[in-house]
Amino acid sequence: MAYRLIIFDFDGTLADSADWFRGVFNDVALRYGFRTVSAEELESLRGQDSRAIIARLGVPMWKLPFIASHMRKLIARDAHRIPVFPGVEAMLEQLEARGLILAVVSSNSEENVRRVLGPVAAARIRHYACGAGLFGKRPKFRQVLKAAGVRPGEALSVGDEVRDIEAAAAEGIATAAVTWGYATEALLRSRSPTVVLTHVDELLRTVAA
Repeated sequence: MAYRLIIFDFDGTLADSADWFRGVFNDVALRYGFRTVSAEELESLRGQDSRAIIARLGVPMWKLPFIASHMRKLIARDAHRIPVFPGVEAMLEQLEARGLILAVVSSNSEENVRRVLGPVAAARIRHYACGAGLFGKRPKFRQVLKAAGVRPGEALSVGDEVRDIEAAAAEGIATAAVTWGYATEALLRSRSPTVVLTHVDELLRTVAA
């Protein structure tokens, strides 16, 4: 079945926020009382899923909403320092030109997503479902499917983390795991996504196929 709807994660998929994230991580850890890490350990965490990372760092689950809210405020402050990945703007333009519906499902805020994308790219996104909890993307996927009037089998979720794959697959949505973001390729492949993408341009070929 041909895809009609492409649902993007934001951080690590459209936005190259890794350097920014590394720069604020330990300050956030000190503020919320979980373990700080070296640059080497932070890199090693890319090979673990979100639950394993939370356990390893000693982050209390009840603090997650507060941490997420604080991170969104920091991104709002520093949005001008966070670029999109090379090729993203052209890719969104070409997908829209093919008549595909574009959406973003993200833990970030819609305001932050729009600010980083810029007005032209942001206008290409028809549906935003933002502010998802760390493990709360499934309801956001359902929200987007309903708003777009698209069946799960006609949608493709594009993301850089295991939780993107798990939440989309649970709703019957095909999954494209991208290797230019947060999680390692090995970790992503271990969750059997529909397709693994190593370059932004590959998404266009996937949709065309």
